[in-house]
Amino acid sequence: MEKDSAPPYPGPPMDYGGTAVGPQPGFQPGYQPGPYPPASPQHGFQPGQQPGYQPGPYPPGPGQYPAGPPPVMGQPTVAVTTVVIGPNMREAPGQMVCPHCQENIITRTVPENGLLTWLICGGLCIVGCWPCCLIPFCVDSTKDIHHECPKCNRLLHVYKRM
Repeated sequence: MEKDSAPPYPGPPMDYGGTAVGPQPGFQPGYQPGPYPPASPQHGFQPGQQPGYQPGPYPPGPGQYPAGPPPVMGQPTVAVTTVVIGPNMREAPGQMVCPHCQENIITRTVPENGLLTWLICGGLCIVGCWPCCLIPFCVDSTKDIHHECPKCNRLLHVYKRM
């Protein structure tokens, strides 16, 4: 079977002899709406009663404002927060000012067991090298580094390997 072409266009709609549809509800003949609704005066607002009011472009030009002292505004309170960011400390001791004792110091580094130490230990146990699983606890390069102040002995920074 071959495809037939589309059926011919029947033409304009037929006139059934009915009457034209009357005006729709809410339609006001001859009404042409403007771009904005009509302005309604605000309650209690009478521009002629305000001192210094002059109709015209907004804002009024210089010298059209009523004379008088400028309004007094309260001074805003400003809170200053000081954040001390130490140097980028990793494995080696670093020089800084201790935020606790305010001394210029070189940090003392103390290796501590961290996540990397435990992951290597667990990995060696799973692989089957359980006699070697304690080696990461003896090697400082697998441990986290705690930087402490030598004067006040407070913890300043922790370098985590993982």
